[in-house]
Amino acid sequence: MSSDNLHIGTCSWKYDSWQGIVYPKGNEVNYLQEYSRHFATVEVDQWFWSLFKGNTAVLPKAVVVEEYARSVPPGFVFSIKIPNSITLTHHYQKTKSAPLIPNPHFLSTELMEKFLRTLEPLGDHIGPLMFQFEYLNKIKMASLDHFMEMFAVFLQGLPDGYQYCIEIRNPNYLKSEYFVFLAEHHLGPVFLQGYYMPSIFELYEKFKDQLSDPVVIRLHGPDRQGMEERTNDVWDKIVEPRDDELSQLIGMVKDLLKREHQVFINVNNHYQGSAPRTIEKIEALLQVSKQ
Repeated sequence: MSSDNLHIGTCSWKYDSWQGIVYPKGNEVNYLQEYSRHFATVEVDQWFWSLFKGNTAVLPKAVVVEEYARSVPPGFVFSIKIPNSITLTHHYQKTKSAPLIPNPHFLSTELMEKFLRTLEPLGDHIGPLMFQFEYLNKIKMASLDHFMEMFAVFLQGLPDGYQYCIEIRNPNYLKSEYFVFLAEHHLGPVFLQGYYMPSIFELYEKFKDQLSDPVVIRLHGPDRQGMEERTNDVWDKIVEPRDDELSQLIGMVKDLLKREHQVFINVNNHYQGSAPRTIEKIEALLQVSKQ
């Protein structure tokens, strides 16, 4: 579903178990092309995983970006996760006791410039560009103030004309000064429903007067591993209904649209068991709310 200000899609599209829901059964098809007949937006997660041993930063391949651009119709929008080679302060630790290895590409305007160049074939299909930061403990980041200072400097080196958004995974960072910072720098907030983060509905009630555009809502659910075990990685039905949350979501979305915000809802399979089925429920609830 998409309207001028509301865009609803899934997190990725590469699931064989969506055959019979989104894709025809048994036929070899271009999944993205077929997906774009049903939905007008999708989140691209694959380019996030980009930082490898020896500080190697891997960026999207031109042939892949060009194929994605050819696969979707006018008006289709990708929300894209920025490579973690730019958002990680340090390499991931294999164990908690392993030494921290700094990432020399952290908030690198040079690498960001290269990344944006690789996206150029997507043209008008580029939507929110999302910086996803992990939980930043005090060893990785001294404070919220320090984070905002660093990001403000980084922003000065970025080109205009893109919709930059931030997802932070420090619950203690989610306070007034953070949302004021986003609004002052025209950065869209990313509300993550899931993991150990606080309820996005409570956050929204606190900070709804301080939001910049676009507003991205990512529905992930609290238990990724448990959901994978329950579904056996077959994502064709809802196994964990979250009807109360979806009712709250409709209220949040209606209020955002009333305030004339641009809204993206990116639904993950791990939220209820099947992202397309969740979207069916969201669209039905939106229809009922209009009556």
